Amino acid sequence: MPHGGQILVDALKAQGATRVFCVPGESYLAALDGLFESGIGTVVAKQEGGAAMMAEAHGKLTGTPGIAMVTRGPGATNASSGVHVAFQDSTPMILFVGQVASDQRDREAFQEVDYRAMFAPLAKWVAEIDRVDRIPEYVSQAYHVALSGRPGPVVLALPEDVLSASADVPVVPAVNPPSGRAADSDIQAILDMLDKAERPLVLAGGPLWSEDARKALQSFAETAQLPVATTLRCQDYVDNRHPNYIGDLGIAPNPALADQVRNADLILCLGARLGEMTTSGYTLLTPPKPAQKLIHVHPDPSEPGRVYYPTLAVAAQAGQVVQQLAETAKPGPDCSAAIRTARAAYDAWQEPEETPGALHMEQVMAHLRDTLPEDAILTNGAGNYCGWPHRYYRFRRFRTQLGPTSGSMGYGLPAAIAAGLEHPDRKVICFAGDGCFQMTSQEFGTACEYGANIVVLVVNNGMYGTIRMHQQSKYPGRVSATRLKNPDFAALARSYGALGLTVTEDAQFPDTMAQALAANTPALIELQIDPRALSTKLVTQDL
Repeated sequence: MPHGGQILVDALKAQGATRVFCVPGESYLAALDGLFESGIGTVVAKQEGGAAMMAEAHGKLTGTPGIAMVTRGPGATNASSGVHVAFQDSTPMILFVGQVASDQRDREAFQEVDYRAMFAPLAKWVAEIDRVDRIPEYVSQAYHVALSGRPGPVVLALPEDVLSASADVPVVPAVNPPSGRAADSDIQAILDMLDKAERPLVLAGGPLWSEDARKALQSFAETAQLPVATTLRCQDYVDNRHPNYIGDLGIAPNPALADQVRNADLILCLGARLGEMTTSGYTLLTPPKPAQKLIHVHPDPSEPGRVYYPTLAVAAQAGQVVQQLAETAKPGPDCSAAIRTARAAYDAWQEPEETPGALHMEQVMAHLRDTLPEDAILTNGAGNYCGWPHRYYRFRRFRTQLGPTSGSMGYGLPAAIAAGLEHPDRKVICFAGDGCFQMTSQEFGTACEYGANIVVLVVNNGMYGTIRMHQQSKYPGRVSATRLKNPDFAALARSYGALGLTVTEDAQFPDTMAQALAANTPALIELQIDPRALSTKLVTQDL
């Protein structure tokens, strides 16, 4: 009879798992044995946080749970950063954690942690499998929970003795989640409210979208004559060249778009939670009852009304609802002039504003916008450097943007590796600040080991730029704890056997980027920018 590790892997295969991201540990040796010759790709990261972020990015890219396996204690605590990203980003993910043997529980055995208590606020469901014959049941339930309603992470603890025990158990078939469609009456109610609105606005974001949903959103906007904006790091939910697209509501949004939200009389929110970043600190819409009428479509029925009172709440998947709307919509009131005005404001916002120094990120982004293929995938972590790709790049295809709405530093590099492995035929560009990159820089070695031929652009200004910006605002002239002593990033890349290059002025970038894209290896370009250029708009002399 197979041991628990083999049963676990067989259950994952039955659910369609193709890749596992892990850092090995003695607490789940039987599971590692089960992966041997299983046909499931095993990617060994350098640190558990990187493995969990890779799994989260895999979940975003595929719409199926990303799988991570880590050892107990320190392995689990390291991996919690990726679980938090998955929770706030509503990404399906399953984290398997090795656990002490059942007969050692509650003795504070070596690296013992109560994972139910630890992960309770970070995951949709946390459980510990205490019988080998129930492993397929738990895996099946984990997939159902991760994918149902508002998607999110599940954590399953695996005691050593359960994994090493043997049993003869049936395989549970792959999950069959609900369709997520809305009732016809809800669709008609949405259309009726839009038809009566004078200044409507569609806001798209959240989980459970697809390429078909993106196309349906554009078709619906054209037919019903609606302006469309996206939420933080969901800019790829609509082709940014589309005339009805008017920008994104993220950190420091276009002031003209912010005014458009304030002045709207009806907002159709498709899938987003309407959190702090999207609402500019809950000011664009005022809780608990916003001035605008609100149609809130969300897969979790407990979300509408949690912060904002909705005029109409629809518990359904936004990607399904927008396809239903596209099939049903009829031409609405003529709003073409208002849409053209809003679009013109977006186009004006995309015009580069010059920042100090010899290398300008606005020019870097203009070159990438004009030369990268439509299906290129851009990733980022967190920091002021993100403002340049968010403001100046135009996303044209679904799932070409991978960024953490949780604002987690270090995410861009693991996400790029997951994207490069899942789509080896596409260009994958990782943006990382010098501080952000060093949170997970060891994973560049993972990219080299597994042939993820990504291009990493390290935006080096010698500081934690976001914190310096706030520091300058609140405590001017008192720089504290925000300077960085950095390595030679290009030399670090070369030490892995990869391509490492440095750019210090605008004229160097096009040829350097072409060299990196053509290299049959991971590549890193260090972009040395002027530290006075704190953001796309803010210049500082407080160095």
